Amino acid sequence: MPPSPDDSVDVHDVRALKALAHPLRMSLLAALRSDGPSTASRLAGRLGESSGATSYHLRQLAGFGFVEEVPGEGTGRERWWRALHRSTRWSSEEFLAEPGGREVVDELTDRLVAEQRRMLAAFAAGRERSDDEWRTAASLNDWALRLSPARAAELIGELNDVVQRWRDTQEEPDQPLVRVLLDLFPLDEQPR
Repeated sequence: MPPSPDDSVDVHDVRALKALAHPLRMSLLAALRSDGPSTASRLAGRLGESSGATSYHLRQLAGFGFVEEVPGEGTGRERWWRALHRSTRWSSEEFLAEPGGREVVDELTDRLVAEQRRMLAAFAAGRERSDDEWRTAASLNDWALRLSPARAAELIGELNDVVQRWRDTQEEPDQPLVRVLLDLFPLDEQPR
């Protein structure tokens, strides 16, 4: 069994963030993180893409240190890939002043919001098939607080620390993968 991926990677290079913002690359990385090592062909079948496209984008992700070939697995034509990290972090503030940084942060934010919509829709669509234990354990919370940007950053830092502590000390590898979405954002008015 291959070693577990490192916990997180902090991205500081706008080129790496741009590479990550590509929709197929995001899907490939997410699949490798949730399902473990795979080949370009298997990922292509799962994602409805060509194996040439998945192979190309896996190499691009490898060039920025997000994935790697699994040593000793596969053949010359069938290469196995794995994610190098369980999650990716970056500071929007770090990129906003860089050329193209604001645009890539906006693009990545749009893609992440769309992915969260898909995850929540999949949860809602499948909840009837969940057993009662999971139906009561699942949680969708909506809190509203009045905070300055500095205090909001402090709060999300604390919440992220709690989830990280649980990942480090409470995770149960034999249990299903659960998603924890932590979003903190201002709204001028309640959307309709």
